[in-house]
Amino acid sequence: MIQINMPENARQIIHTLNDHGYEAYIVGGCVRDAILGRQPDDWDITTSAKPDEVKALFVRTIDTGIQHGTVTVMMKNRETGKLEGYEVTTYRVDGKYEDHRRPMEVTFTASIRDDMNRRDFTINAMAYNDAEGVIDHFDGIGDLNRGMIRCVGEPSERFDEDALRILRAVRFAAQLDFEIEERTRAAIRNQAPFLADISAERIRVELNKLLLSKHPERIRTAYELGVTKVVLPEFDAMMETEQNHKHHMYTVGEHTIRVIEKVPATQELRWAALLHDVAKPVTRTSDAEGDHFYGHNKEGEKMAEAVLKRLKFDNETIARVKRLVYWHDYGMGQMMGIQSFRKSLSKMGPDLFPEYEKIKRADILAQSNFMREEKLENLANLRAYYEQIMEEQQCLTLKDLAVTGKDLIENGMKPGRELGTMLSYLLEYVLEEPEKNEREILLALAKDKLGI
Repeated sequence: MIQINMPENARQIIHTLNDHGYEAYIVGGCVRDAILGRQPDDWDITTSAKPDEVKALFVRTIDTGIQHGTVTVMMKNRETGKLEGYEVTTYRVDGKYEDHRRPMEVTFTASIRDDMNRRDFTINAMAYNDAEGVIDHFDGIGDLNRGMIRCVGEPSERFDEDALRILRAVRFAAQLDFEIEERTRAAIRNQAPFLADISAERIRVELNKLLLSKHPERIRTAYELGVTKVVLPEFDAMMETEQNHKHHMYTVGEHTIRVIEKVPATQELRWAALLHDVAKPVTRTSDAEGDHFYGHNKEGEKMAEAVLKRLKFDNETIARVKRLVYWHDYGMGQMMGIQSFRKSLSKMGPDLFPEYEKIKRADILAQSNFMREEKLENLANLRAYYEQIMEEQQCLTLKDLAVTGKDLIENGMKPGRELGTMLSYLLEYVLEEPEKNEREILLALAKDKLGI
C-alpha cells in the first residue's frame, strides 16, 4: 500500500474528523505530487462533515468558501510556532454550469466517489488517509505511471463545466512532462473557444505556470489545439510567420519557443522571451535578400504592453518586460567601443543588462548558425565593458553626476528648462569621458558654455 508522509497538522485534522464519525482524506494535487515524489505546495482535505460540523471541531477556522463547503482550519506548526491553514471541503456534487466557469449551485453528498467524479483529471481525483491508503476510483495512479493527462469521465462535460480546465490540461502536461490523452485532446480542440468566458486573471495564472515549468515548449501544444488562438492570438501569428533570412532557420514562433527554453525560469525573462519578437508578423517586409522586420523592437514594446495589460499583470512586470522587448535586439552589428556601449547602457539602465544578456544569448542560440560565433563574441565584449563600467563606478545617470541642479544654481544658473538641458549636456560629456566626472571640471564646463 502506498504511504504518504503528510504534515502532522493535516494528519491531526483527519484524525479529529475520523474520531467524531466523519470520513476525511487529503485530496487532489497533494496526493498526486506525493506519489510522484514531488513536494506538495498545499495539503487540502475533503470530508463527509458539513462546514458547520467542521467549524464545531476546531478552535480557529475561517469561512474561506463556505457556499462551496470550504472552511480553512488554522493549526499551529509545532516547529515554527506559526499558524498555518488547511482547506477542509465537504464532499459535494456541482449543479448545472451555465457560463463555463462555475456551478449555479452546490449540493453536499455523503459519497467520496461522487465528489471525485466532479474533478478535472484522473491524476487529481485521488484521496488518501493512513488507514485506507489511496482512494483511486478513476485509475489516477495508472495515468501517473503512463504519464497521461486524462479527464475524469467525459472530457466534453468536464470542459463545459469549467473551461479553464482546457488550459490546465496543457499546463499540467508542461509541469509533469505528460502527454494529453487523445479523447481529452479532441475535446480541447473542440471546446477551446469556451476560454473566452474565463477571466484574464485566471488565464494569466495558468499561462504563467506553463511558461515557468520545466517544459515551456508545451505552449506549442496550446497552439496546435487552438488554445492560444483564444487566449494569446499574437502567438498564433508568430507561429505562422516565416523568417526567410540567413540569420534565421525557424518561423518566428518556433524561434520564440527555443528562446523561452534557453532563458532561466523567471516571470520577467520567460514573458520577455515569449514576446521579444511579438511584432515581427506586423513589421515583416520582403525583398531580394529575404524577409526583414525593421522596428519590430519598438512596435513589440507597445504590443507586449497591450498583451500584459490584457492579462492583468502588475505594473512592475509590465515595465521590465517592455524594456527587455525594446532592447533585446541591441548589439547585433559590428563590435562597438566602450564609449558607444556606455551611452547605450545609460539609456538601457544598468539594472537591465544582466537580463538583457540572458535574452540576447538565448536569441542568438535560437537563430541559424550564420555569424553565431561573431554574435556571441560581441555579447562577451559587451559583458566585459559592463563589468569594467560597474567596477569603476562610472557615471551613467544624472544622479551619478558630480554636480547637481542646486550646484549649478549656486554658481549663477537660473532655474528652469535650461537647467535640465545643461545637466543632460554634462551627462553626455561624462559618458564620453567618464574620468571627467568631477565637480570642479563640470562646473567650469557649465560656466564656459553659459559664458559666465
